[in-house]
Amino acid sequence: MNRQQREITVLGAGIIGMACAINLQRLGFYVTVVDQNEPGEGCSSGNAGVIAPCAMVPVNTPGLLKEIPAMLFDPLGPIAFRWKYVPQMLPWIFNYLKNCQTSKAEQIADGLSALTSNALKEHRNLAGNGEASSWVRPSPYLYIYESEAALVKEDYFWKLRRLHGISTRVLKGSEVQEFEPALNPHFKCAVVMEDGHGFSTDPNQLVKALALQFQSNGGKVIQAEVQQIKIINQKPSSLITNVGSFPLQRLVIAAGAFSAKFATQLGERIPLESERGYHIMLKNPGIAPRYPIMNSSGKFVATPMKSGLRFAGLVEFAGLAANPNYKFAGRLITHAKSMFPLININDFTEWMGHRPALPDSLPVIGQSTKFENIFYALGHHHIGLTSGPKTGRALAELIAGQTPCIDLSPYSIQRFIRK
Repeated sequence: MNRQQREITVLGAGIIGMACAINLQRLGFYVTVVDQNEPGEGCSSGNAGVIAPCAMVPVNTPGLLKEIPAMLFDPLGPIAFRWKYVPQMLPWIFNYLKNCQTSKAEQIADGLSALTSNALKEHRNLAGNGEASSWVRPSPYLYIYESEAALVKEDYFWKLRRLHGISTRVLKGSEVQEFEPALNPHFKCAVVMEDGHGFSTDPNQLVKALALQFQSNGGKVIQAEVQQIKIINQKPSSLITNVGSFPLQRLVIAAGAFSAKFATQLGERIPLESERGYHIMLKNPGIAPRYPIMNSSGKFVATPMKSGLRFAGLVEFAGLAANPNYKFAGRLITHAKSMFPLININDFTEWMGHRPALPDSLPVIGQSTKFENIFYALGHHHIGLTSGPKTGRALAELIAGQTPCIDLSPYSIQRFIRK
């Protein structure tokens, strides 16, 4: 295979795109990454930073339909819709709710577990001996509850996790505050997961460090807004951008929530929605929690990071174009005060980003059904950071003609192709 045959372009410079690029580079490809922003500046910059094998429980689980009304009308609830946007996403909502059946949820969990297992080890392998390794830290991960009864309500989720090899231990009463003294005493129960979990102290810097590692090994990063994938003689041949045209041999589409428009240009419609996520970063919180903590009732995570304490979560459906609703994000401040009584909330920044969400909670990873030189790595919901390294490794192996490290059939785009 000559050099031209080993040239490949990755569209997207988040954790998924950079993981694909580095793994392709390691397999002997000449890789160019193209993104309208600098590496790590999209959804990868603002996530909760948790590397969580336990995140293999799908978002759409049995019983969710009954819970949605209460979540929507709770003034501190974790979900919101821009009602003007709802009509155009009704087909997505319908398909999303169809996947809440128990049999579907367990099948989806199998697929997610394959991606999230050994996540910390995969991050270490991706970072190698480079600077990126300094932005990843092994750590326990704590789920907190106000009562044992609240934990029992999520027993299905914990059984599913244990079924997929997640080790847990339960803390009760004062054991919770002994484990994490900053927590409000009204949290009476917690589940701790230690083996294989961790977090990034700055996800943005992690991706930037990976990009520098990639470039130091000969990779190219181009900052440009891709407007069109040009097709000549029934083959994608170039990327048309705001700074010119770039020829294509092969292309990986890993542009997160913005990927669907490129797939549409190629004749493949992917039901991708933006699950808009928010975070609040407290620069001087006045407390120092040691580990990432999931507030189970509020559906958000508090993560200690280099630049402060991040509260990340919430789900808003409003599409890609609507402005952020920071009034909605303000719910995180209220939760922060309730979670940590001694917290200082006077100095914070706000952020909103677009999580790429598919109606069955599984990403699309694999080859296009239309073009043999097009590949997809998109739709990772809230597990992009956790599953990025393994996604990149598996897709690179597929492109190189090797047997991928995991079975990619659950993530095939063919499940969305009408027959």
